[in-house]
Amino acid sequence: MAPSVTNIPMTESEKSPPLWRQLQVTVDVLLAVEAGKSGSTVMETVAPELRAGVQALAFHGWRQWGRARALRGALAKRAPPAQADAMLCLALALMWDPSIAPYDEFTMVNQTVEAAKRTAAMKAQANFINACLRRFIREREALLAHTSTSLEAQWNHPLWWIKRLQRDHPSSWQTLLAAANLHPPMTLRVNQRQISCENYLRHLQEAGIEVSAQAGARIELAQAVPVLGLPGFAHGWVSVQDGAAQLAATLLLAGSALGPDARVLDACAAPGGKTAHLLELGDARVTALEIDAQRAQKIGQTLQRLGLEAQVVCADAADTPAWWDGKAFDRILLDAPCTASGIVRRHPDIRWLRRETDLDQLAAEQRELLRALWPLLQPGGRLLFCTCSIFRVEGAEQVQAFLANNKDARLLPSPGHLLPQTAPPAPIVADNGFGDHDGFFYALFEKTSP
Repeated sequence: MAPSVTNIPMTESEKSPPLWRQLQVTVDVLLAVEAGKSGSTVMETVAPELRAGVQALAFHGWRQWGRARALRGALAKRAPPAQADAMLCLALALMWDPSIAPYDEFTMVNQTVEAAKRTAAMKAQANFINACLRRFIREREALLAHTSTSLEAQWNHPLWWIKRLQRDHPSSWQTLLAAANLHPPMTLRVNQRQISCENYLRHLQEAGIEVSAQAGARIELAQAVPVLGLPGFAHGWVSVQDGAAQLAATLLLAGSALGPDARVLDACAAPGGKTAHLLELGDARVTALEIDAQRAQKIGQTLQRLGLEAQVVCADAADTPAWWDGKAFDRILLDAPCTASGIVRRHPDIRWLRRETDLDQLAAEQRELLRALWPLLQPGGRLLFCTCSIFRVEGAEQVQAFLANNKDARLLPSPGHLLPQTAPPAPIVADNGFGDHDGFFYALFEKTSP
C-alpha cells in the first residue's frame, strides 16, 4: 500500500515551511510513485503551503534518481528500510552535483537528518543516514567515478528504458536522454476566437513577459510564468499546450473544410486541450469522450474557460455499443493512452513509474482502440492516431500493424516520430523544425471508398 502524503498544518507564525518538513513530505511522494501512483495525482494531495517546495524537490530528485540510487548502493550494499532509503537517495540526488544543487551540502545533511529524527519510521536510521551523507562528502570524487560506469547513473533513467531507446533510436538515444533531463519551455496556444495573435503578443509585452519564439497561434515564452499571471488566461484568451501537442488539431482538420454539421470525435479527450483546439479552428460538432469521470469534468472546465462547447461523454471509447449513436464521424482524433515517454521532462516521475511490461499492455490497448474506432469513420474520413511517446512500439510499429490489417486505410503524409531536442536544436528528424517540443508520434489515416 502506498504511504499517505504527510499533511502537517502550519501555525500562523510560519511563513515558509522548514526544509526538513518539505523533505518528509517529498519522501512520501517518492514512495507513492514507487508504489504505482502518478506523481501529478499524489502532488494534489500535498498541503497547499508545502506543494511548491515539495514539487521542486521531487522533480529534482526524479531527474537525478539514477545517480542517487547508484551512490546509495556504493555507500550501503544493503538497503535500509524503504522510508530511510528514499530519504537517503533524495538527499544524494539533491547534493551530488554542486552545479545544480538547490542547497549547500551541509544544509542538506543537517535538514535530512532532522527530517529522519522527526519521522517515527526513520528515527532509528537517522545516524545511519548521517554517516552515509558525511562519507559521501569526504569521498565524493571516488564515489562519483565508481558510479559513472552505470548507465542508470549516467542518464538517470531505468536501464530497460535506456536499452529500449538504444534499439529504437540507435543514432539519437543519447540526445533523447539528455533532452529528457532538461527543463521544458512554456508554450502557449492563442484562442483566436477570442483574440488575435498580434494583440496577444502586445499584451504579453505590456506585462513584461518575454517571448522566445512565435509561429501562428503558438507562442514560446523565454521563461515560465504562473498560469494565472498570463494576460487574459481566466477569460479564455490563451491555453498552455506543448508545441508538438498543438499539431493534433491542425493535422486532423487540414485538407478540406468541415461545415457546422460535420461530426468530429476526440476519443480520449481529457483534460480537453485538443478538444478545445479543434473547436477554436473549426465549426464542426465535436464529441469529447473520456473513460474517467473525474477527468471528464476537466474537459468541461477547460471548454467553459475558453467559451467553447462540445458534447462531453464519459465512456470507454473501445466499448462503442455503450455510447455510439450509429452515425459515422468525419474526423476522429485518437490520442491514445501510452507510456508518456515523450513528456518526461515535464513529468520526470514517469520514467520511474513505468515498468517495461507496461509497453506491451499499452500497445495492446492502442490496437484495440484503433480496431474499435475505425469502423465509426465514414469513407473519405480521416483518423489521426497519436501518442506522446518516443517508443516505436507505440508509434511506427503500431502503424505498420494497422495498415496490414485494414486494407481500406491509407496513410497520408504524417510527421511520424517527433523527437524532443536539446538546445541548441539537434537535427534528429526533418519534422523538428518548428521549435522546442515534447516527444510525440502522429499518423494520419484516410478511409478509402469500398
